[in-house]
Amino acid sequence: MAEALRQARKGFYSAHPNPRVGCVIVRDDSMLGAGWHEFTGGPHAEVNAIAAAGDTAGTDFYVTLEPCSHYGRTPPCVDAVIAAEPARVIVAMQDPNPEISGRGIERLRDSGIEVIVGVLQAEARDLNPGFIKRMERRLPFVSIKMALSLDGRSALANGVSKWITGEPARRDVQFLRARCSAILSSAQTVLADNPSLNLRLSNRDLGQARELRHPVRVLVDSKLRLSGDEELFSTQGEIWIYTCSTDAVSKAGLIDRGARVIEMEADDKGRVPLPAMLQDMAQRGINEVHTECGAGLAGALIERQLADQIVLYQAPFLLGDKARGGFELGELTAMEQRVTCRIYDTRQLGKDLRLTMNLNQD
Repeated sequence: MAEALRQARKGFYSAHPNPRVGCVIVRDDSMLGAGWHEFTGGPHAEVNAIAAAGDTAGTDFYVTLEPCSHYGRTPPCVDAVIAAEPARVIVAMQDPNPEISGRGIERLRDSGIEVIVGVLQAEARDLNPGFIKRMERRLPFVSIKMALSLDGRSALANGVSKWITGEPARRDVQFLRARCSAILSSAQTVLADNPSLNLRLSNRDLGQARELRHPVRVLVDSKLRLSGDEELFSTQGEIWIYTCSTDAVSKAGLIDRGARVIEMEADDKGRVPLPAMLQDMAQRGINEVHTECGAGLAGALIERQLADQIVLYQAPFLLGDKARGGFELGELTAMEQRVTCRIYDTRQLGKDLRLTMNLNQD
């Protein structure tokens, strides 16, 4: 199963919006074939593994996700597995889609194939956090990226923030962009920094042969302050703008620049309702959201318990108490109000430190 997981990781940057899945076919402890799901519309991992293995009668299939049992862009792979006549199918985890979960396993067992479920299940879930959350909760997995000084400052008092971190850390962010479905930012950040929010890696950097998949750039622009002349409108990739504005002229101008403008009813503060926005993104197939935004949007996502993870790049210098903070959380008056994080990975990148943390919001 560890090898099947390794196969699945080959689709880390290209499988979206489908899950990353790997399959290994074994006979007498010898691997006959392996496969992985590379791109939406392409053959699934089991089909690729069967093609590589040849004779599969009486073999063991190790697959990281329950074989699909429904027609999508390709036929159900459970049919291909049954036709391959394995003796056993070992599944890391069931399909998280509650409408079809367990049906593929049931069909295998009804065909007389032994099925074992739950081998390296935690590792398999870690491989697809966005797909799983979208299936189970109808929301994408939200990861907040933030670069801070040692004393927790994101920019000088005048707004200057280039560059808090060094080149190794900034290059590492490109891989976070490459794995996500969407890069989320705000009109405020775009107007202040004029970022491109595009992917600046090559196929070789990502270790894949397929054409690069550019994440959707999603912007929260409640009042449609963007003009369409900003830098990101001249770079590759889709742009979605969520707004509460009904200004038809501004909307038409942005659409002419290639953006998709999505109108939503304002919340009680006259802003785009973040929970409804994320639900809409999930319905449009967004699994993983990577944020590159300021303290306001980052804090709002955390306060509303919409963020799952923080990736914090910390630089070894001080900016002082007059510099801007990283997260607007309002005034906390008791320690019980603090936001608790669980650090599960630390890494040195040049002179900077990367901390990856899960948000404990249970």
